[in-house]
Amino acid sequence: MADMMTAWVVRRPGPVATGPLERVRLPVPEPAPGEVLIKVEVCAVCRTDLHLAEGDLPPRRPDTVPGHEVVGRVVGRGPHADRLADGTRVGVAWLRSTCGACRYCARGAENLCPDSRYTGWDADGGYAEYLTAPQDYVYRLPEDRPADGLAPLLCAGIIGYRALLRAELPPGGRLGVYGFGASAHLTTQVAIARGATVHVLTRAADARRLALKLGAASAREAYEAPPEPLDGAILFAPVGDLVPVALAALDRGGTLAVAGIHLTDIPSLVYQDHLFQERTLRSVTANTRADGVALLEHAARHPVRVATVPYALDEADRALADLATDRVTGAAVLHVS
Repeated sequence: MADMMTAWVVRRPGPVATGPLERVRLPVPEPAPGEVLIKVEVCAVCRTDLHLAEGDLPPRRPDTVPGHEVVGRVVGRGPHADRLADGTRVGVAWLRSTCGACRYCARGAENLCPDSRYTGWDADGGYAEYLTAPQDYVYRLPEDRPADGLAPLLCAGIIGYRALLRAELPPGGRLGVYGFGASAHLTTQVAIARGATVHVLTRAADARRLALKLGAASAREAYEAPPEPLDGAILFAPVGDLVPVALAALDRGGTLAVAGIHLTDIPSLVYQDHLFQERTLRSVTANTRADGVALLEHAARHPVRVATVPYALDEADRALADLATDRVTGAAVLHVS
């Protein structure tokens, strides 16, 4: 195994046009106790990576390697890491670790743990040839699925699945999906498989066409009204102006779940128009490991079509720039090895 590796770091957070990512050579990391060393095959590009690079998500450490939708294989183990053999195909997701002892962890809400840590934010992630991860927070992945079809499931899929749960859609309900990127195009398929009627609202014409191909009942401009009242909605676009738009589209008792880690400011709400008749507005914060297991089990039973745009590891900066300017339909995926 090589001693050094190629990686990208967030050197100077700022607008993507200013080049916040820098390609560097770093030592291959050593796994700590309970950790495994993973050789990266692919890493999907998430909007959270863009928020980190541009400074919307304040960096927690200098020169962090982003990336938290990793497919790879175990090639080394630290002390007491005996759960995964070398060669095991694994996935690394956003949630890296939790304390396991606080009241949130005790009640199964580890995503709310005050001491939670995250891949590509608190520790180096997958925009690199290797990374380390705690063995208890990685997922075993099937051998019979292409890597670029699995990687987006590890964040876009998982957080979309949790957002769908948070939207509390009744059986056979009508779901509105605002924004149609990597997470939304996967969540739409999960919702349809669960019996929902899905209406997509997004600004990109290519995304609207993809939504219809994937089975959405309608696809309109982001600020248009859907063709019928919604039982639930998910806001994937990080645009606070859409919150009152989506709330107004809800039927009585409907719920809007905001899926992103970052959102621009929400305009004033009019109680009668946006919240009365028991409409609910709620956020989504990270995910639990149980969410990840449930999503991967669903995908095994109901395979989802993952629309991807491939990039070489050397093109990570271009992939982020394309994501920032809506030039990616589906999910961008870095091919590392």
